[in-house]
Parts: sequence; structure tokens; C-alpha cells
Amino acid sequence: MTFELSDGRKLRYAFALCGKFQCAKLRESLRVLVELVRAKTRDGVRLHGAFSAAAEQAVGANVDAAILVHGVGSNFYSSAMMESVSVALVEHGVATLRVNTRGHDGVNTVSTDQGGRLQGAAFEIVDDCRYDMEAWCELLADRGMKRIALVGHSLGAIKVLYAHAHQPHRLTTNVVAISPPRLSYEVLSKGPGTDDFQSSFADANRLVSQSQPNALFYSTFPFSLVLSAGTFVDKYGPQDRYNLLKVAPQVRGQLNFVFGQQELSEGNSAFDQLVQQLEAATWPFGRPGIDVISAANHFYVDCFSQLQNAIWQALQESAGKDA
Repeated sequence: MTFELSDGRKLRYAFALCGKFQCAKLRESLRVLVELVRAKTRDGVRLHGAFSAAAEQAVGANVDAAILVHGVGSNFYSSAMMESVSVALVEHGVATLRVNTRGHDGVNTVSTDQGGRLQGAAFEIVDDCRYDMEAWCELLADRGMKRIALVGHSLGAIKVLYAHAHQPHRLTTNVVAISPPRLSYEVLSKGPGTDDFQSSFADANRLVSQSQPNALFYSTFPFSLVLSAGTFVDKYGPQDRYNLLKVAPQVRGQLNFVFGQQELSEGNSAFDQLVQQLEAATWPFGRPGIDVISAANHFYVDCFSQLQNAIWQALQESAGKDA
């Protein structure tokens, strides 16, 4: 189910977004192209996003549109990095849809068919991303898109991988995972930052064992943030539901990874030796492309153009490479 706004509201929203950015090029592009949209998931959660239409059909790309998915605690409008990707893809002729998942921002009150409820990064269960991706793909399908790419950053990269592995949409042809962390309980328990991880996991596990999965606590891992106990255990627990090395090989279609060299060499246990492990993994549906951008950190500061180029190249590749 999709909803559209009047042209006047689209225009006012576009100008409101323009004020959030310093870049004149982005402001000018948004002034013309941004449309506020919303979708409803099969379990009744209402989500919001921004659609940017392409003026011309893409030449060389294997997709008509790309869904851009934010990282933990972020949202569809605040990332300058993802906005720069959107503008670049639209210039190449690929429509973009920047979206909220139900895990957007730290805590939010989400509207559902059963009424409002607390949601956001503090309360999300990553498995629910399947419903979010399905709803956004259906919105693009309603607009006549035939080939869709899922492009996610950080936890958003885990979400696009997980959703496509477990509930692939019929129109999704490409997945681009930007800096997905390795959420491995064993690695996180022993690697750098293990004291913070073990302390936070102990706090969360204690609350879950006391039948308080929705109790909030102050976690110092992976950085300082407030999470519910159930969310922490679900995401980082020994069941390894979202371990990149288990999820990614299940993805069918064209798969590409992008990493920043800095994040790979900082000693972060979520990224240490990750590229080497991806290269050594078994890929039953074809080996993925892996691009490492020198000098880039996790947020690609001062490396937006290199990231844009890497994603554009990924969207020109087709599935079916030798495993």
C-alpha cells in the first residue's frame, strides 16, 4: 500500500530538505526531484521515505531504481553520504528511494494498524527488516520499476543482505552492501573492545533472563547508545542470526561489497580480517565484487565521489560470475 502527496506538499518538503545541506548541487537537485512517500508493511507498520525520479533512463546500469537504507539509529534524510549517492545515481538515470526502516532514529513512536508503539534502533528486531524491504520494493513496483537494487550502509547493509537472503523480492536484481559489520558473537567476545561487549551483553542478558526484554539500558558497545535488552541480545547474541559470513553467501543475484580502508585497519573486531574472510568464503550463487576505498573511514568522509563511483560500477555488473 502506498501513499502520495500533492504537488504542493512535495515541493514544500523538497525545500525543507534542501535547507539541511550545505552543498548547492544537492539543494538544486533536491528542489526538483525529492518527493515524500510512505508505505505500509504487511504487519501494519507505516514508514516514510524520499523518492527521486530519474529524468532519463539509465544507460549501462542493470537497474531502474535503488533503495537506499540507513545505518543504526539514522533515518532517510540525515545522511549526507547517502544523499550524495542518491544525487549521483539520479544523474546516471537510476531513480532512488531513500527509506526509513522501523529501526530509524534512537527511539520513535511508529504508527501501526494497532495504534502507536515505541520503535527505533532501541527496540528493533533486525529480522523485521524483511517486511520493510518488501513494502518499499512494492512501492517501486507500483511505479513501474522492473529492476531494483538494494543499497545499505552499516547495519542497513546487514538488513539488505538479510532481507534478500531470507525473503527476496521478485524485482530485486542487485545488492550493494556498504561497510557491513561482522556481527559474530565469538569474534566480538574475544577481539578488541571485548570488555565493553561482554559488559553490555551481560547487562542485556540479565534483563532478558528476568523477563524484561524491553527494558532499556546504557550500552557502551559498539558505541555509547541506549538499547533494549532484547534488541542487544537478538543482534549480538550467540545465535549469530545476522553474522555477515553466514548471511551473505545465501544472497542470489549480483552482490557487491564496499569498504573503507580505514575501518578495515583500525583494529575494530567487527571489521578486522573481514575482507580476507569474505574472499575465502564459499559462494554457491557466484562470487561477489569487493571494492576497498583507500583513505575512507566508515562514513566515507571526503570520499563521497569514490563511493559513488564504486556503487555505479556495481550496478553495471550482472549476476552469474563463477563461484
